[in-house]
Amino acid sequence: MPNPQRGTHNGSCIMQFTSTRDESHQAPLAAALADGLAPDGGLYVPTAFPDLGPEAFDGLERIEAIAERLLRPFFAGDRLEDALPAICAETFSFPVPLRDLKDDTAVLELFHGPTAAFKDVGARFLASGLSRLNAGAAEPVTILVATSGDTGAAVAAAFHQKPNVEVIVLYPKGRVSDRQEKQLTGWGGNVLTVAVQGVFDDCQQLVKAAFRDDWWQTHRRLSSANSINLGRLLPQMTYYAAASLWYQRRHGARPGFIVPSGNLGNALAALYARACGLPIGDVVMATNANRPVTHFLETGDWQPFDTEETLATAMDVGDPSNMERVRYHWSDVEALRHAVRAERITDDAIRRQIRRGPAVWGEVWDPHTATAVEVREQTSTPHWILVATAHPAKFEQIVEPLIGDTVPVPEALAAVMDRAAPAPEIAPSLDALRDVVVAREEQQRAAARE
Repeated sequence: MPNPQRGTHNGSCIMQFTSTRDESHQAPLAAALADGLAPDGGLYVPTAFPDLGPEAFDGLERIEAIAERLLRPFFAGDRLEDALPAICAETFSFPVPLRDLKDDTAVLELFHGPTAAFKDVGARFLASGLSRLNAGAAEPVTILVATSGDTGAAVAAAFHQKPNVEVIVLYPKGRVSDRQEKQLTGWGGNVLTVAVQGVFDDCQQLVKAAFRDDWWQTHRRLSSANSINLGRLLPQMTYYAAASLWYQRRHGARPGFIVPSGNLGNALAALYARACGLPIGDVVMATNANRPVTHFLETGDWQPFDTEETLATAMDVGDPSNMERVRYHWSDVEALRHAVRAERITDDAIRRQIRRGPAVWGEVWDPHTATAVEVREQTSTPHWILVATAHPAKFEQIVEPLIGDTVPVPEALAAVMDRAAPAPEIAPSLDALRDVVVAREEQQRAAARE
């Protein structure tokens, strides 16, 4: 498929989604969401993008209404089409404000959901859709998810106590903040959280390997809630659409977006929204010290790197899975350079931006959003939206010493952390993961007999 282009789907026929590895394999939305990965191991991408300029959203102000309008062509003719309004309402049950700052800059706050991170949007959308698709199925669907901190908590919160769904969350032991770990553990019920002795990429490889493994395919109906699942990208498109419309209506200008980026799904969603005709200017990926994205754009040579530990832990990714989608759409690196740019931000710069945030911007930044602020201060052109991906209270051990003050914990986040309990710890192998899952099943059967 060539670069995503505006106006290649007219909305009157059923939208299909194709594998990044074999374009002959196509599936409707419901199948793409339920399966997570294509049968060949590829990632699902839209075969076309609707033509939806700003005029298509005239009279729409609330984000759930904008989301419904943007996503309707992707749901056309699908099993979930009639449920789209309810899915959007359930997804955006919390505010997503765009606040003006200074210097022709605004901030899009994506941290007002139950786990105080942008992942709440995609996780709630996916939970709403998959729970409907799996209603009445003979056996539950198993959501297998790797997390560098925020995704797992959002998925656990979104799917907890959903009927006929179980969740297995894998996180790298010792490589998430204390508060992030508290959000990941202690859910119980249909959620199993496992600490993996390794880095995020080890967790991600376990997820991918399970989808190819005979035991998992035999004993589980697997799906994924990582950004490899199309059901994460589609709702993320909607807040870029809404923010760009809000900004243009206020200021008469098309804004650019600076997106803290690790696994690349959030930035790709901005590019998808732009491909649909939304008034979005440049898109910049603000990365931490991990090198794969900036190295590729600089050299044209794609290669994974060992993961580096940084202050922006949720972006500590050495082999971002959504690069497969990016390289599918922009097979020529020169074309990709015209579509997006990336900036690599050091821990020292992150510390500096957190420290000076209250005085310079009137804001307390988390380490991830601080990378976007650093990029903004390096950029002289006007009209930018900073994407604030997490609440600073999630990273109090980093933030509070730098600002010399405490960061109040949002009520919803405090409630989640109160559930914390120890998680089983395993080596990064499928055998170890299978043993934990089997042992838990035996415990649940024994408890049911008592």
